[in-house]
Amino acid sequence: MTTTITAILLGILEGLTEFLPVSSTGHLILAQGFFGYDPAQWSQFNVVIQLGAILAVVVSYRALFWQMGTGFLRWEPASVRFVRNIVLGFLPAAIIGLLAKDAIELMLGSPVVVAVALIVGGIAILVLEKIIPPGEDTGVAALSWKVCLAIGLAQCLAMIPGTSRSASSILGALAMGVGRKTAAEFSFFLAVPTMLGAATVKIADDPAMFAGGSLIGWDEIALGFTAAFLTALAVIRLFVAYVARHGFSPFAWYRIALGSVGLYWFVLA
Repeated sequence: MTTTITAILLGILEGLTEFLPVSSTGHLILAQGFFGYDPAQWSQFNVVIQLGAILAVVVSYRALFWQMGTGFLRWEPASVRFVRNIVLGFLPAAIIGLLAKDAIELMLGSPVVVAVALIVGGIAILVLEKIIPPGEDTGVAALSWKVCLAIGLAQCLAMIPGTSRSASSILGALAMGVGRKTAAEFSFFLAVPTMLGAATVKIADDPAMFAGGSLIGWDEIALGFTAAFLTALAVIRLFVAYVARHGFSPFAWYRIALGSVGLYWFVLA
């Protein structure tokens, strides 16, 4: 498989999985194991295509972000609560991520960890969907600070590869009685500072990442970025509409199936 085709496929994979509760990082790690390519050569690529997925959130919710941003400058109560809630949801991941980044890096090399986390997370989604009735969709600005902080703490579970940042934050929201649509949108909004922060830390830790020498050029990076952006743009719109009507159970069964295949492939085969 050529690097150009691999770049496009990985970009599509990132866009498809970043905002679904199925773990984009886990999919990329499993893809490395399945296809046998060197992840070190794709490190800068993986950082940049995540920014393409972030851009999709900003474009999809540009009107809301503009409204809340200008409202915050005028100190309007709803806008202030919106910004406060995003900051509170982001803070736990920022603090714990910096403290535990070395341990996280060690786990990133293990497809077995990813497979187990996919299965456990899938089971957790099924259990929560079964025992907790859907809450009311009030919108992110209406959530209390305690709920947002709890969701932020739940998001930290995603530091285990394969758990999924989206799944962790959505499960945390559902456990706190948040409606499905609001839970999904809050997860999208948290992705912007969380992923930007993670990308910044990676670049700061390895400033030579963009200094050249990689077999993956800027042409491949541009293709992957574009593929991730366009795919994520479509996924965001479809996902919110789908989960509002049907819930998260189909994604749980997908996680369990993929994790089982991964365990067989990397442990038993």
